[in-house]
Amino acid sequence: MATPMDTILVIDDDRDLCDLLGEYLRPAGFKVETAHDGDQGIEKAMTGNFSIVILDVMLPGRHDGYGVLKWIRAHCNTPVLMLTALGDDVDRIVGLEMGADDYLSKPFNPRELLARIRAVLRRSSREAREIAAGMPSVHCRVGDVEMDAGTRAIALSGKPVDLTAVEFKLLEMLLFRAGQTVTREELTGAVLGRPLTPYDRSIDVHVSKLRKKLGPDRNGMERIKSVRGSGYIYVLPLSAGSLIHGPDGT
Repeated sequence: MATPMDTILVIDDDRDLCDLLGEYLRPAGFKVETAHDGDQGIEKAMTGNFSIVILDVMLPGRHDGYGVLKWIRAHCNTPVLMLTALGDDVDRIVGLEMGADDYLSKPFNPRELLARIRAVLRRSSREAREIAAGMPSVHCRVGDVEMDAGTRAIALSGKPVDLTAVEFKLLEMLLFRAGQTVTREELTGAVLGRPLTPYDRSIDVHVSKLRKKLGPDRNGMERIKSVRGSGYIYVLPLSAGSLIHGPDGT
C-alpha cells in the first residue's frame, strides 16, 4: 500500500485518461494531481512534492514530454514513468536515455501501471533509507573502475562518474559479480524492481547508457559484454582482477 506521502503527478493531455487514473489510483492509497500540457506540468512539478511523475510523451504547448523530463532531471530526483505510443521503440529508448525510470506503452492495463508505480517507489524508498542510514562503505575495484557502495560514488581512473540511481545499481550488480554472467531477469528484478516481460528492453537501454559513460577499458575493449540469450558480464581486465573490501579495508 502507498503511504500518505505518496502523491502522483499525472501529466497527460487526455483528460478522460487522467480522470480514470485518479479513480483507479486513489483507492490504492495515492493522492493524484494532474496537468494537461508541458508548461503546466513543469509548474506543478516545480511547486509540488511528488513521489512520482507519470508523464506522457506527446504533450501540447512549448514543452513535450521530453522537455518536461529534461527539466525534471535538471532540478530534482523525482522518479518519472513515461507513457509512450504502443510499439514505438524510439520513444521508449529516448525517454530512458534522458533519465526516465521506467515506461509503459499505451493502451495499458491499470493494474500494470500500478505495479510499475509500486516497483519504482520501492526502489527509490530503499535508496533513500540506505542513504539516510549511512550504509557501511563497501568498496569494489575492477581495473580502473572503483565503487564505494556506501557513498554511492563511482570513479574511473580516479575521476568521478555521474550515474543515475538505476545505472549505479546496475553497475553495482555487474562489478560485484565481475567475470560472471548476470541474467537479464536478475538485473530487471534487482535494478527495476519488477519481473522481466517479453519484448521489454529497458535493462538493455540502461546497459547501453552505462557503456557510453564508462567507455572502453585501457586496452580498448568493451567493459560490459552481452551474453547471447542470457544477460551481461562485466569483463575482468587481463592485467588485474577485482578487489572487494569492507569498511576496515579488509
